[in-house]
Amino acid sequence: MTMNSIENDKELSQEQRDELFEVLRTRFEKNMNRHPDLEWTNVKAKLEAQPDKLWSLHEMEKTGGEPDVVALDSEPGVYIFVDCSVESPKGRRSVCYDQAALDARKQNKPKHSAVQMCIEMGIELLDETQYRELQQLGNFDMKTSSWVATPEHIRQRGGAIFCDFRYDTVFMYHNGADSYYAARGFRGLLRV
Repeated sequence: MTMNSIENDKELSQEQRDELFEVLRTRFEKNMNRHPDLEWTNVKAKLEAQPDKLWSLHEMEKTGGEPDVVALDSEPGVYIFVDCSVESPKGRRSVCYDQAALDARKQNKPKHSAVQMCIEMGIELLDETQYRELQQLGNFDMKTSSWVATPEHIRQRGGAIFCDFRYDTVFMYHNGADSYYAARGFRGLLRV
């Protein structure tokens, strides 16, 4: 496979672009509480200038993330998209934490890892602070849980952390990084 064919794999057709823009615009307008001071025309213009970011949003949408613009970053001129699906994205569940955990697992390996999927999709894994900030915009993961970026000192000991929302509270837990569950996925973030 040549570099051009890899790049072409990350380009959306005009039909895919139009469909994605319509989904994003509808979600944006339906959830103005997530971004009260922003205008869709400005967000769309920024996306049109960065087709690689549009491809990443398409991947977030395709895997059930329902990405939307949220105010998690104060960097001027940067729009932050986060998976806002009510539960952890369906197309990203039953994955272990990272490639090292996947490689170390001897039996019943999951198909993928959260960190590697983020790399392939061109997005960042939410960290615990970002996850808690997202919960200020609604109630997410009331039946599921999501891996979050794990500090190195925990990861070096074989662990990884995940969060969920129960009893009107965000909980952070730990598990072996090689574990995976049908109700655990991950949420991503994209800076545009």
